[in-house]
Amino acid sequence: MKIVCDKNMPYAAEAFGTLGEVLLKDGRQITPADVRAAEVLITRSTTQVNAALLDGSAVRFYGSGVIGTDHIDIPYLQARGIVWTAAPGCNAESVGNYFTAALLWLGGKHGLTLSGKTVGVIGVGNVGRRVCAQARALGLRVLANDPPRQRDGADVEAQGFVPLARVLAESDIITCHVPLTKGGPDATFHLLGAAQFAQMKPGVIFINAARGPVIETDALLAVLGARVAHAVIDCWEGEPAYRPDLLARADLATPHIAGHAYEGKVNGTAIVYRRACAFLGVAATCPFTLPVPPVPEWRADAAGRSDEEVLREGVLAVYDIEADSRRLKASCVADAAARAAAFDLQRGRYPMRREFASTRATLSNATETLLAKVRGLGFA
Repeated sequence: MKIVCDKNMPYAAEAFGTLGEVLLKDGRQITPADVRAAEVLITRSTTQVNAALLDGSAVRFYGSGVIGTDHIDIPYLQARGIVWTAAPGCNAESVGNYFTAALLWLGGKHGLTLSGKTVGVIGVGNVGRRVCAQARALGLRVLANDPPRQRDGADVEAQGFVPLARVLAESDIITCHVPLTKGGPDATFHLLGAAQFAQMKPGVIFINAARGPVIETDALLAVLGARVAHAVIDCWEGEPAYRPDLLARADLATPHIAGHAYEGKVNGTAIVYRRACAFLGVAATCPFTLPVPPVPEWRADAAGRSDEEVLREGVLAVYDIEADSRRLKASCVADAAARAAAFDLQRGRYPMRREFASTRATLSNATETLLAKVRGLGFA
């Protein structure tokens, strides 16, 4: 059996090699000719999975090793009888870590105290839930917004969610974690435009780690540096092409890697592998053993230091988020095609980043409050 996999998925060869002959290719370069004789196709979000790719192919099962589905023509797959799966929740912890690292870095860079501030979380699925948990561990007040969940009367947690207008009006920090949808009552395409940015509190911190088109780029640029004091942008309209003017003005600008902690990518591969095995009626035998993390231990003395100072030290030791931003900003050249290629290259060759849980924290002179925060962020 022929299987085509995105080569940027960790363990793709090891896992799917137990099921058949594997062709590894860059996700953006997978062609109809590649999948013509394939029965299984496994990609991430850079591959557009639709009739143009799959018409005339032998594909029976498609797996997407990411949480989003906007790159998949789901009605087409259903009409063709192609069984498919995504990997919901696979990188939720990774995005939560990105959110935490971004805020602690901003706090250190600009002398901001986070504790006691209000964060508005727009979109509270698997990722948003983990972001809320990390925000609370940092001492933030959380306002959560997710209309589809709130309409579900059986969703007890969601009954405490608030309207978007209240999130915009009361939040010191706003972070987006919604899927990209273009139709229906909950469409998120340009969910945040000029009208919404005008409703935000002056001095707000804005983070987009959802999808680029969730925000209207020109509307954000019009208020950046004024009503929006600081921006952290991981997702871009039109990526891998992106707006150099937004990149230049964002405090942190990264190439859609918020969910790229190694565990998150491995989880995505593992989820679709196990579902492919179930579809094919065979045992899942790949163990997905993780390597030793780059930072196995973090030791700190908390005496005479604020909780945020200690947390900043540990979090940024495990994840140097500024390094991701420096690389993207350094690759911003005049030629648009070269910029886009560099964006994709940085995603494909992303250095190993591990989740906070891979690092054991050993703290001396720490209060119980600080220890609770360290545990809440996921450290062992």
